Amino acid sequence: MTAYPPGQAPGQNPQVARAAQDATSDRSFVATWLFAWLLGVLGVDRFYLGKVGTGILKLLTIGGFGIWWLVDLVLTLTNSAKDIGGKRVLGTRQEQTIAWIVTAAVVVLGWVMSAVTQSFAFLTDQLIP
Repeated sequence: MTAYPPGQAPGQNPQVARAAQDATSDRSFVATWLFAWLLGVLGVDRFYLGKVGTGILKLLTIGGFGIWWLVDLVLTLTNSAKDIGGKRVLGTRQEQTIAWIVTAAVVVLGWVMSAVTQSFAFLTDQLIP
């Protein structure tokens, strides 16, 4: 039985495997996703990826008034986020799936909670003049 180097599958070109490994960042996908999602308006995800200049701009504009925060979150979830060296922050398929599910669940839960809150506010206004 032939032993393959770590990270190389049978039948895979060694140069391609090495190039793919060199093009991948050593930053964690999960950390990047959590920073982008929870602290993205403060630019923490940009600081984590080594992009200090854009991190400061994101901090001063409060996540680009929310737009930059959303763009960075989507970039991270689609495995397109890059660090300061231009290397992609790749997560495993399982990490990426969990990140999508958790993000979607929290967004839907937020919508439901907002609708319930608005309904109670409307009913309270109608019952107590």
